[in-house]
Amino acid sequence: MTRHRTYDICVVTAVHDVARYLPDFIASLEGQRDVPLDRIQVVAVDDGSNDDSLAVLERWAARTTLGVTVLSKPNGGQASARNLGLEHAAGEWVTFTDPDDTLAPDWCARVLSFARAHPGLELVATPYWILDDATGRVTNTHPTRRRFAGPDRVEDLDGTGTFFGSANAGLFRRDRLVEQGLRFDERIRPNFEDGHFTALYLLGCPTRRVGFVGSAHYRYRRRSDGTSTLQQSLVQPARYTTVPRLGLLPTLEAGAAATGGRPPAWVQNIVLYELSWYFTFESQDGRPSAAVGEVGEEFVGLLRQIRTLLDDDVIARWDARELWPQWRQILRHGLLDEPWHSPRAVVEQTDDEQRLVKVVTRFTGPEPQTSYLAGGAPLTPVHTKLRTHVYFGATLLRERIAWLPQRAGITVRVAGVEAEPAHAWEGPPPRRPARPRGLRGAARRVGSVAGTLHAEPRRVLGAARARVRGAVLTRLVRTAPVRARYADAWVLMDRLRNADDNAERLFEYLREHRPDVNAWFVLDPGSHDWARMRATHGERVVAYGSRQWQLLMFSCRHLISSHVDVPIHRPRKIMWALGGREPQWRFTFLQHGVIKDDVSAWLNPKAMDLFVTSTQPEQDSIAGDRTPYVFTTREARLTGLPRFDRLRAIAASLTPADRDLVLVAPTWRSGLMGPFAPITGDRKVRADFLDTEYAKAWLGVLRSPELEAVAREHGLRIGFLPHPQLQQILPTLDLPSHVEPLTFAGGGAQRLFASAAALVTDYSSMAFNAAYVDRPVVYFQFDRDLVRAGGHLGRAGYFDYERDGFGPVTLTADQTVAAVAEIAARGCTPSEEYLKRIEETFVLRDGRCCERVTAAIEALTRPAC
Repeated sequence: MTRHRTYDICVVTAVHDVARYLPDFIASLEGQRDVPLDRIQVVAVDDGSNDDSLAVLERWAARTTLGVTVLSKPNGGQASARNLGLEHAAGEWVTFTDPDDTLAPDWCARVLSFARAHPGLELVATPYWILDDATGRVTNTHPTRRRFAGPDRVEDLDGTGTFFGSANAGLFRRDRLVEQGLRFDERIRPNFEDGHFTALYLLGCPTRRVGFVGSAHYRYRRRSDGTSTLQQSLVQPARYTTVPRLGLLPTLEAGAAATGGRPPAWVQNIVLYELSWYFTFESQDGRPSAAVGEVGEEFVGLLRQIRTLLDDDVIARWDARELWPQWRQILRHGLLDEPWHSPRAVVEQTDDEQRLVKVVTRFTGPEPQTSYLAGGAPLTPVHTKLRTHVYFGATLLRERIAWLPQRAGITVRVAGVEAEPAHAWEGPPPRRPARPRGLRGAARRVGSVAGTLHAEPRRVLGAARARVRGAVLTRLVRTAPVRARYADAWVLMDRLRNADDNAERLFEYLREHRPDVNAWFVLDPGSHDWARMRATHGERVVAYGSRQWQLLMFSCRHLISSHVDVPIHRPRKIMWALGGREPQWRFTFLQHGVIKDDVSAWLNPKAMDLFVTSTQPEQDSIAGDRTPYVFTTREARLTGLPRFDRLRAIAASLTPADRDLVLVAPTWRSGLMGPFAPITGDRKVRADFLDTEYAKAWLGVLRSPELEAVAREHGLRIGFLPHPQLQQILPTLDLPSHVEPLTFAGGGAQRLFASAAALVTDYSSMAFNAAYVDRPVVYFQFDRDLVRAGGHLGRAGYFDYERDGFGPVTLTADQTVAAVAEIAARGCTPSEEYLKRIEETFVLRDGRCCERVTAAIEALTRPAC
């Protein structure tokens, strides 16, 4: 390291394409209080930026009173840039602040004051406060905040096991770095070079005395555009191969070498923290992952090696951030060779009306013999299922789910040994439940209002007001007029701002054929369907969010929807008003399509009583053995979608001449959308939508002169019907004059499918709508690999488009147009191969879907045994 003069602190920052964030970063450094700015050195290394980052840095260096050195090098990654910066560091303490983050104005003063008061420190650690890029709000919500609770303090990591592995929020002694000759390992990419570096540094120090200075706030920017290194790392195979092989394993091995035995607990905890994020990201829907196929296999193999260096008791005690029970069980048992089964039989749910109790046991390896008894007599499950927990493409844990008749003295024997009855799995409770259980008559864990008081006082006040409203609503619901109007209400909804889906179709059926059912429909009054629905059904259509809606929800017996978003099945205003009590309604998920992919990560956390399916393969994928879904034959029922009845009737009324529409109807992609609005669940399309691969691919089809020629030759129209999530972009598209922009407004969507000469889609379940009435389909899948990896809502499931689909799969716009031309030349009918698939798939094309769904809903409140 070269040295020209000394500073108190040297900030080494690796800069790459962050010009838009540099003004905030610079301002936070120049705004440091109670410390001379000429005692702060900044070594900014531009790592081959493609934007104006280097120019911004050079202009800053020319005018600032800080000791700023600007270096430039070809792009080689954050570690290489930091290493170059270290060669020029001249501060007593060195930190590695990221250039898209900021430091609180008193950050330098606080860490220096603490370090001077405790001269034996080897490292100073500061907490992340989250800077929301979209709103500018700064909150103490980072998962590591618990390590900094209480007053600023010194800890000996060897004695406590507390850990710290963040180079950007920590300060290192420069003389120790020189003594050790330590550098960041430039091979460890795209992340964890910080954890590896920090662990090696501390292992090389005489002691592990670390100052935890919670009063010095490092403001970690959460980028709203998803472009940070961490956010993008999930689609990089190196995250699952290089990082564990060169980062996680060597960190543990270095810890073992330093002690001559097992790695210290604090080293293990650095690795466990990183592993916890792998499980978190793997469990979130809509996140693509590179951990599939050979990459997934390699990662699981590396996990098994890592597990040999982790102590069982360290994993068992881990509580530094969320670790769901199944993740902890996988880490403790699922990565080892010897079979294991839980000593507990967990009662996850009870259903007093159906007189059932749900009992779950977990195991690895071959399934142990499991028996159920009541009063010593054998007890046969009413519903049972073998569920698999699949992570990174591998089954790492299994569980036996059994819905048993409610009896006194139920016992469970696993491998001949009586299992301990329990209501939770072993280990510290998770910060939030892995799945809302929907226990009727039991309290569900809810977040502490007091815990949000400091950061969100207005939200706390709103919750308190909601509870007051809840008390008022509870009294009103008990009055005779309200009971007479809303007693045992069935509340039906489609989307918050759209109808014309399964809920509306079922609502129509109930109003016409089952007047004994007290059915109501809920819709946002700003919806384009509001006037139509009110004109047809009058006051039976209720405005979402209104006082009438609140009374209805407090009286609700059955909540029935084609969607399961939080504003529908757990509306915040109602949940707050309930004050932590569980809603009394039964929830029926009608779906808005046929599930083909593995969307278990999305659906498993939802509390459902009835889950409608439409085909036997779909039913088997949800309720069958060896699937990742928590649902059994108790919840999942093969009925068919309510809208299929009307679709069938419309199709039967049309003549061949009426089928003149080439309907282009792609689904959405999670990556095209911004964050959810907190109350409504709405999402805006990204501002750069037209620059995305998605927009270019589909506009390539719609603007194709060849497609226009095919339509003209065969007397066909071309219509573009984007998914409801993407309807908002229609006015911004420069569509050719011969392409009709279509919407779901007006209740005519099913007629569009019935009148289709061909449907061009991608992964949408709308293909099942077309196939249900024998319409030909083309699947345009330009981004197939990304979607298969989980780049939309789920990962590949039972449905293979080439093997099970209702039409050809195309990968380019030209192939798509050619497929449409072939269909048109054949008279706009599916080929014999696809007609056979349609017949084998749909065994319930009898016009009785609404009848079956109604019967299944009514069965929810009757004893099952």
